[in-house]
Amino acid sequence: MVTYKLHLIRHGMTEGNRTGRYVGRMDLPVCLEGREQLEEMKKKYQYPNVQEVYCSPLLRCLQTADILFPDTSLTVVEDLVEMSLGEFEGQSIDSLKNNPAYIAWISDSLNNTPPGACETGEEFARRVERALNSIFMNMTQNRITEAAVIAHGGLFMSMLAAFVMPRAPMGQWALSNGSGYTIRMSTDLWMRDRIIEVVGSVPGGFTPGRDPRVLKSLGVL
Repeated sequence: MVTYKLHLIRHGMTEGNRTGRYVGRMDLPVCLEGREQLEEMKKKYQYPNVQEVYCSPLLRCLQTADILFPDTSLTVVEDLVEMSLGEFEGQSIDSLKNNPAYIAWISDSLNNTPPGACETGEEFARRVERALNSIFMNMTQNRITEAAVIAHGGLFMSMLAAFVMPRAPMGQWALSNGSGYTIRMSTDLWMRDRIIEVVGSVPGGFTPGRDPRVLKSLGVL
């Protein structure tokens, strides 16, 4: 049975990430510190050799792909764009922590939507599934067995919480910039059961969720 590997990698740090603000659909570039961090991680750790890179259309993801995989074919997948955060975009956790709409969203993001967001939690969840399915179909059709996906922390956390067995809450899948998880997919498990397997972290030797800024933003710390 043919299996397929996908390396899910969060984009490099933006100024919004650096200052602890929600970025969402804001099309921010990777900041200088983020570029330096990616270059350092590339020297210190082992990113995989892949046949294709699937990428969110937002600038920070395209720039990350260019830094980490400059010589690899790239396919932009529109459905990989980050979740819409409406009025929460550009705001810090501290500025929102007493906002009833924010508290409701953090408590149950599937059924509560940030004010002004362009999609509901359910619509976002369906889009995440559609993105993963389209990537898998493209890989099988083009005989690609190993690829990278460069996108956003919120999107990957939702994806992993929804499709990895055994199930785990989104907070467990926190990603620091430039890192992520390697998943394995098979035709039977995906087409029949919508299940993916986590088989490692990326880059090799780095723990994706260890950045305390990420954990604090999720309420884990």
